[in-house]
Amino acid sequence: MSNLELAPSVMRFYGETVNEDSRLRSSADGRMELIRTQELLRRFLPPAPARVLDVGGGTGIHAEWLVKDGYDVTLVDPIPRHVETASSVCSAVVGDARELNEPDACFDVVQLLGPLYHLPDPADRRRALAEAKRVVKPGGLVVAAAINRYASLFEHVTYAHLHTERIRDSVSEILETAVYDGVRGFTLSYFHRAEELVAELVASGLQDVQVFGIEGPAWSLVKAAEQQPGEGPTDALVASAMEAARMAEPYPELLAASSHLLAVGHALDSAESAAPTGPQTPDAGTTRSF
Repeated sequence: MSNLELAPSVMRFYGETVNEDSRLRSSADGRMELIRTQELLRRFLPPAPARVLDVGGGTGIHAEWLVKDGYDVTLVDPIPRHVETASSVCSAVVGDARELNEPDACFDVVQLLGPLYHLPDPADRRRALAEAKRVVKPGGLVVAAAINRYASLFEHVTYAHLHTERIRDSVSEILETAVYDGVRGFTLSYFHRAEELVAELVASGLQDVQVFGIEGPAWSLVKAAEQQPGEGPTDALVASAMEAARMAEPYPELLAASSHLLAVGHALDSAESAAPTGPQTPDAGTTRSF
């Protein structure tokens, strides 16, 4: 177990207040996030039965489908109640993304689908990504999710209260500082810009880094419909919003409208690590790619 500690508000939020598993299964935008994350990961995952380290894996919601797909999954999470639940799905231990109790180069895939959300200190994010790079095999896949810098702007419109002074001031501070202090509602959080997320993965020693908008530019329409009285968003609206996420992938300017971002990259092998590299610039690929 790591000797590092997360902020007390983060530990309380996930340990006592929120059920992250329920969010991804019950809310319409949560289901979009889950399905699109599966969809994107399956494009890049090596064939089963590759070894996957699910860092910050919560109660095992992603481990569950990975195991069903035939992957050998180990889950690490700082919340004991998450680990207890996830233990019924795969091997699960209490630990911290910044100090993994795993040997070097032992996993084919390392995924961080949450740890970067709650590490506002850049040094902590660098440490988490360095640990992912350390334990993944040369040429292996590293995947990192982030909350989009502008997600709160879109989200609070769906609740129809962005125009109120308290919410407007809170969201304005997030836009200016990229940090939410966790005083009420959500917990201590960091909000990434897409290019910033890519730069952090590249700086950690990953190559061929690409970033995707998980829910795409129409997710807030689905969330707004869910807030209205009645039966919530129609299947047709959800399907259209999902298709919008896929259609938006070639257009990096639309990344700013997604609720979450997903970056993927591969670890350099030893020969590539030794080779000199110059400045990297964006490709005109299917996503913003470095």
